[in-house]
Amino acid sequence: RVRRNLNRDWKFFRGDLAGAERIDFDDSSWQPIGLPHTFDLPYFRTPEFYVGYGWYRKTIELDELRSRRALLEFDGVFQVAEVFVNGTRVGGHRGGYTAFSVEITHAVRVGVNIIAVRVNNLWDPRLAPRAGEHIFSGGVYRDVNLIVTNPLHLTWNGTSISTPHVSPESATVNVKTVIRNDHADARVCKLKSRVCDAGGNQVAVIDSVARSIPPYWTVSHHGEARVERPKLWHPDHPHLYTVTTAIYDGDTLVDDCESPFGFRSIEWTADHGFFLNGEHLYLRGANVHQDRAGWGIASTRTGCERDVRLIKEAGFNFIRGAHYPHHRAFAEACDRLGVLFWSELSFWGKGGFGPEGYWNASAYPTSEADFAPFEESCRQQLREMIEQNRNSPSIIAWSLCNEAFFTYNLDRTRALLSDLANLSHELDPTRPAAIGGAQRGDVDKIGDVAGYNGDGARLFVNPGVPNMVSEYGAISKPHDAYEPFWGELQQERFNWRAGQAIWAGFDYGSIAGRQGLKGIINHFRLPKRSWHWYRNAYRGIAPPPAPCEGVPAMLRLDADKATITGTDATDDVQLIVTVCDAAGTHVGASLVSPTPRARHISPLQPIILTIESGPGEFPTGPSITFDASTDIQIVAGQAAIEFRSYHAGTTLIRATSPGLRDATITITTTGEPAFIPGVTPPALPRPYTPPPPSQASIDALKNAVNVARDRPCRASSEQSNHPARFANDGDDQSLWIAADDEPPAWWQVDLEGFYQISGGRLVFETVGNYRYTIALSDDATSWTSAIDRSQTLNTNRVRNEIYPVGANARYVRITFVALPRGARPALAEFEVHGIFSVR
Repeated sequence: RVRRNLNRDWKFFRGDLAGAERIDFDDSSWQPIGLPHTFDLPYFRTPEFYVGYGWYRKTIELDELRSRRALLEFDGVFQVAEVFVNGTRVGGHRGGYTAFSVEITHAVRVGVNIIAVRVNNLWDPRLAPRAGEHIFSGGVYRDVNLIVTNPLHLTWNGTSISTPHVSPESATVNVKTVIRNDHADARVCKLKSRVCDAGGNQVAVIDSVARSIPPYWTVSHHGEARVERPKLWHPDHPHLYTVTTAIYDGDTLVDDCESPFGFRSIEWTADHGFFLNGEHLYLRGANVHQDRAGWGIASTRTGCERDVRLIKEAGFNFIRGAHYPHHRAFAEACDRLGVLFWSELSFWGKGGFGPEGYWNASAYPTSEADFAPFEESCRQQLREMIEQNRNSPSIIAWSLCNEAFFTYNLDRTRALLSDLANLSHELDPTRPAAIGGAQRGDVDKIGDVAGYNGDGARLFVNPGVPNMVSEYGAISKPHDAYEPFWGELQQERFNWRAGQAIWAGFDYGSIAGRQGLKGIINHFRLPKRSWHWYRNAYRGIAPPPAPCEGVPAMLRLDADKATITGTDATDDVQLIVTVCDAAGTHVGASLVSPTPRARHISPLQPIILTIESGPGEFPTGPSITFDASTDIQIVAGQAAIEFRSYHAGTTLIRATSPGLRDATITITTTGEPAFIPGVTPPALPRPYTPPPPSQASIDALKNAVNVARDRPCRASSEQSNHPARFANDGDDQSLWIAADDEPPAWWQVDLEGFYQISGGRLVFETVGNYRYTIALSDDATSWTSAIDRSQTLNTNRVRNEIYPVGANARYVRITFVALPRGARPALAEFEVHGIFSVR
């Protein structure tokens, strides 16, 4: 088996061109790029991104193939791919977050071959996700590999490993292998699987009896072995083993493959939480999105590991992959570093959903013609997510959705979730099916585990099913302060709750703008002060001193390591530049006038990183400029960026800023080909320009919709059978009723992001002269009056309100001033009509 990375030397064109798949097509004017790549390179957390088509082309040379077969393996393309080899369409894929392979044997030839990939990231009503507030950039944004095998071979993702019985004394390992014979005649096949520990020591062997496999036939083989005194996988000691499977054609070895795994057992319980290897373990975690400063969604494999390491270093033991299947390298990093992982399907609902289009739609389709194709999209992506990641010991649940109750078709959604849960059990009976974001719509008991977001922590304290708080702390302000952000999360550790995960681990790009500033680590992968709070609370490591105000004198330039291994952009380094005073102390702001009477603090000057010699590139090309007034920011006297190289050699990077002493660093890249000064073309500049609003986003925001439905809410008081959530559940007959009948009772909703508010609709319990005020807030602390109906004579049960021009808020509160005779403070429905605000 030959595996060859193809990330280097591609050509890219953003747009659609007829005939770009042809061998003789002239791509000389296209942009030279390397993978991983996104349409939006460079990207810096803007709410806008390009929506449309992009083309990728690459030339590869193949030696003698004989009768061997070849396939292309794509780790991720967002979101629809058409693949061509030498002008022939060889396959494609629908779905932006799972890997896929394309058989190319019939199209390749010895010598020069042209690969072309046409990609689009158009919103598709039949393809999951239909909604979300992340970004949905297009591109071949994960690795691409060429795989060449014998016609008698292990199929792609054809090894499945489980550990049905695990104890410190002994364990069993079950190995299922799928073998394909693409010869034109039958072959006698033997299979041998060796189980080895991390040191390469063999601990078990599984042999198969020789069997004849007919031509063009696929067979499965099951084998099991016992291992004495296994080293169990646990976040505190993530011991890994490897199954090496070899296939023999007669006595000739024709294929082999290595599959890492770990011995561990898991159990989710409704009354005592989560157990790992028979011992109780409380899950302390974070939600994680995949994009990062500069490179956007196009992360290297090392970038995935860097993300996992940052979460682990703060003392967390759990990550929720929000809200789509992540790079396979992410689960592999969790395996190696010891972090439990919740892998999630991209069946995603979003509050404030409206008409079809631009990831702002109902989670489930509205047109009957789209029902079956969308459901098949979810089943396909769930199947792919499980088959590609099932050997990872870190994964402890397959999540079927996030907040899929945000839909016009709740009955169909529940039925689909039930179907997906059954499929999950069929594909992997060893892990539970989870419902992510289960706090509305009565969806929490459809799967095996419920994950409650936001106010679900308060509404479902002890729900009677295995559960955890899958999101807490999604408040309006960025998580910059040295404090935790508990939000609705109670601080008692209930026996029945498996754990909790903060929203979020990292800042991320969002179509909702500021909504993406919820990380305890920023978009450039620099920890905020809140990250240090968690690290101190969970690991007992005191925080470093906060950067001081002082007189900047020099720069310091550091890297997380000095060597990039290989030239295929699976590895990279993170560069961090720090502003210091003359004593080398980190300075967070410039003290221009240190005199007490004339003290003045000014922002720091821009910082420029430049490649002075050697290979490599920033997302912006051969240099990058950090400026606090732009999207490429200096934060508290520091800036950071990931640096990669597609050529081997030594790179000298210099950091400069007006009036400060320079700093330099040397990075070495190993491998081939070597960078030859004056011969190898240097990285081309990729200037960053904030993108204008796309036509798709403009079209999506034309119609304001009810953005309050099923959002987290609370009230001054509530009757047990008439809770606050009944006032924004979309049902005019269900009621929130205050426990205290006297004004000033109040009810408020958290829109979970900032919205331009144009109007609203209120439905009271009865007709009568209800008098009230409505106020708006950014932080649920400081309120501004928007509507005053304290003197109204209106007696209608239903009231329609128009908000002042420019009304913009995250929280909306109604306060009762006076009630009709005999009436109670109550609401049947409270609607807020608005559109996203990116402020």
